[in-house]
Amino acid sequence: MRNVGTVVRGIRTPIIKEHDDLAQIVVDALMEASKSEPFTFKDRDIVAITEAVVGISEGNYVTVDEIATDVKNKFPEGEVGLVFPILSRNRFSMILKGIARGMNKITMLLSFPSDEVGNGILDESKLEASPYDLGDTFTEDDYEREFGDFIHPFTGINMVHFYRDLIHSENCEVEFVFSNNAKTILTYTQNVINCDIHSREKTKKMLAEANAHVVGLFEIMNAPIGNSGYNPKYGLLGSNKSTEERLKLFPKSGDQLVFDIQNRLRELTGKEIEVMVYGDGAFKDPVGHIWELADPVVSPAYTKGLEGTPNEIKLKYVSDNKFADLRGEELKEAIKGEIREKSSNLKGNMLSQGTTPRRITDLVGSLCDLTSGSGDKGTPVVFIQGYFDNLAND
Repeated sequence: MRNVGTVVRGIRTPIIKEHDDLAQIVVDALMEASKSEPFTFKDRDIVAITEAVVGISEGNYVTVDEIATDVKNKFPEGEVGLVFPILSRNRFSMILKGIARGMNKITMLLSFPSDEVGNGILDESKLEASPYDLGDTFTEDDYEREFGDFIHPFTGINMVHFYRDLIHSENCEVEFVFSNNAKTILTYTQNVINCDIHSREKTKKMLAEANAHVVGLFEIMNAPIGNSGYNPKYGLLGSNKSTEERLKLFPKSGDQLVFDIQNRLRELTGKEIEVMVYGDGAFKDPVGHIWELADPVVSPAYTKGLEGTPNEIKLKYVSDNKFADLRGEELKEAIKGEIREKSSNLKGNMLSQGTTPRRITDLVGSLCDLTSGSGDKGTPVVFIQGYFDNLAND
């Protein structure tokens, strides 16, 4: 009898550099790990690779100058409004540097009390004690007079001042406005880059319907400038700071990578193993209020077996209702039978209430992100076994 369910392993690899054969590195690392651990491969195991090393290996980088050129081409007037950028030195500062290098003036519309992913510029208790509310609009002076400094609660950095200094360093003017209404920017300019991540399509449509010249951040660097990197679907969304003059973009060729790894593992193991590329996990810290997902999606590429959502029954519901009078081994065997006979689609069925109606790639990607972290663990590959098993699988 099996006494262990899902097992997750972080797999160490060599340090990945530009133009490395990532598929071969991943396969070699897995095979070596299977000998040193040891473990055997099974059908429906999952191999996941962090998007960071995918972008690195494909050399998908852009420079600040290339961003400046693209922005200048799209806004030749030399002035633009930025709607709802996130407050992040890693995620947005180099993007902002490129925009400022290509423009003469920026009007930056910031949401409050925090940005889209939970980076705060305001202690919410100050807002609760104020006569103002989330529907108000403030200039920088009014906002600072009412609420005080714009100190990031975790980094201790005044991100408004940080962004201002960065923009000024590129000989560009800046004006800050605070509002949770995207249309507020139209009071200042009709030229807009909407920088929000998960509401990007809705925001762009709303501003376009108000006759703004609006370009999404996902449409900046969505085509190459000269020999630059680019991402045709996400542009600058999901990018990270590489150096003071360069950014690594979200992967653009992950589909070929996951199928290549799957095929190589099939040849070596005889098993059908699922493969995915993962970025940020889709979860929120209930205490710190940080929303982890700053990437445009959790998984930009995955094999067919990872499509869809889980189809699971809620064991607690079945135990407390249908088998309320059973105990011990009799209860366990009855539930196993219920699992074996469950419908192939439990959507809307009371048996599935309380299960998580999220995409498998979001769930697995979150598990991988928590396993590998974003620091110095040195495990950019995550190997998962038993994820699709249930109590009826002995």
